[in-house]
Amino acid sequence: MEVMNGETGIGNVRAFWKKGALAALLCAAMAGPVWAQESAKRPNIVVLVADDVGFSDFGVYGSEIATPNIDALAGRGVMFSNFHVSPVCAPTRAMLMTGVESHRAGIGNLPETLPEAHQGHPAYLGRLRDDVVTLASLLKEAGYKTYMTGKWHLGHEPGALPSARGFDRSFALDASGADNWEQKSYLPLYDEAPWFEDGRPATLPEDFYSSEFFVDKMISYLEKDRQEGEPFFSYIGFQAVHIPIQAPRSFIEKYEGVYADGWDALREARFQAVMERGLLPPGTKMGPMPEGLDEWESLTPEEQRYLAKSMAVNAGMLEAMDFHIGRLIAHLKETGEYENTIFVVMSDNGPEPNEPTEHFGFKEWLWSAGYSRDYETLGEKGSYAFIGSEFASAAAAPGAFFKLYAGEGGLRVPLIIAGEGVGAGMSDAFSFVTDLTPTLLDLAGVEPAAEVGGVPVQEFTGRSLAPLLKGEAQNVRGPGEAVGIELGGNAALFRGDYKLTRNMPPLGDRVWRLYNIKADPGETVDLAAAEPQLFDAMMRDYEAYAARVGVLEVPEGYEQMKRVAELTREKRVGRILPWAGLVVLLLAGAAGGAVYYWRRRTRS
Repeated sequence: MEVMNGETGIGNVRAFWKKGALAALLCAAMAGPVWAQESAKRPNIVVLVADDVGFSDFGVYGSEIATPNIDALAGRGVMFSNFHVSPVCAPTRAMLMTGVESHRAGIGNLPETLPEAHQGHPAYLGRLRDDVVTLASLLKEAGYKTYMTGKWHLGHEPGALPSARGFDRSFALDASGADNWEQKSYLPLYDEAPWFEDGRPATLPEDFYSSEFFVDKMISYLEKDRQEGEPFFSYIGFQAVHIPIQAPRSFIEKYEGVYADGWDALREARFQAVMERGLLPPGTKMGPMPEGLDEWESLTPEEQRYLAKSMAVNAGMLEAMDFHIGRLIAHLKETGEYENTIFVVMSDNGPEPNEPTEHFGFKEWLWSAGYSRDYETLGEKGSYAFIGSEFASAAAAPGAFFKLYAGEGGLRVPLIIAGEGVGAGMSDAFSFVTDLTPTLLDLAGVEPAAEVGGVPVQEFTGRSLAPLLKGEAQNVRGPGEAVGIELGGNAALFRGDYKLTRNMPPLGDRVWRLYNIKADPGETVDLAAAEPQLFDAMMRDYEAYAARVGVLEVPEGYEQMKRVAELTREKRVGRILPWAGLVVLLLAGAAGGAVYYWRRRTRS
């Protein structure tokens, strides 16, 4: 597969179109990028967001995991190898939905990890601000039917749910995650799993499995309105492969034994596969694993067996998601909508490194919530599994770090755009999640709004990728244009081929570093000392970005997962105190009664 922005491939295709030679066009389709003629009917749009999927997790990106339906979309579309997001979910989803930088959209951090000092600040509302407009709202205004199923996590207050932000129909989870088999929370931080249908609290069916249900519900929405003939926007926020990783046994069994050699072997295999596919430039070196992680050889055979099974569950869950995506694609083919549909497949951030059982009291909560960690049923209904930092590092290969951090392993994820009006090939142009809203509006022929309901709305901070998708440009940003991202102190600024970045504890050291991520996407050579002028200029760019969007520095000692643990403890104490007070009152009453009884006896 030829690189999308390669001069030869694009030049040839343009020549073929000018000559109008059918034979030449067929050769171009096999050897390089081509694009479809515009259809008279406006295209449907399907956006599929995987949760915590790493750069090399899809089969077509180098994985051993079977994702044939996603791979097929990649084969007829554009694969991006230099696409970036936020290191956590909600900010990414805010930028995807609005085309506006996450702080300016009101979600500069997860509500669940927000420092107390940041609460109430316009950049940290934990919901979409009123002066941003969603992709769904803009498409709906242009005559599209709009549907959403799955994870939302952009606010559940009145006016914040999908039904109030442009979606005609929605079945949404407004939390960072939930169980995939039942309607229950996956963290003690939540009392329950908050599901909503069309803005009202909803109940899951008894036979619920997340990926299957999201596709079933989406198909039901599409079918109900099919005879009306309008184009549609379909957004599915999958829970795969967010904690807790869970999948039907039939999918898990296919991967048992596959990960028996551990994470180092997997990282190396993924790295080789990425390079063989031409996703990264020759000479790329694999990024380092963070210091302080475990060595596979230091584990007992039983520990190795358990962790390998956890990774098998992860793989099974991802394949199950792909299987149900295939069902949606089959439905669109049966109804004649497939050829006129644009597909976007992406992940919201890098792989999940957290190991919740390390936190105080979590094992006890699992027991009280009815979760099991038994090996035999791991991944099935009632179980609770996760892959941990070491296998997360492998899933992010060849990037450094993973979810939560601003290394490429946390920010660089797969992106596939395929379908009506889109070419075929690869693009190594820098792209960012804010680019997707203007891109899809561009492909749909819809103009952005300056105001909604008489209220001015913010301009997009992203750029349309349509020129890349149609082979009309190699990049959508100039070499001096800067793009920033910040989350809980972890930060990055991209400019041309370079990246300035800082990672915070517990695995980072707060030091700003400079990398050429075009030549060194593994971030192995810090250029800060060798390029002091560039380093200083990019630091000024970052400071300007932070001031412009309202970034607040995190308090001393702040760590995202530590903050979750603190809030969890506060919540549990809050639950216990009323009962403790009642017990104290009962004991005091009993003691008072005993004293009264003793006094009466002594008097008599």
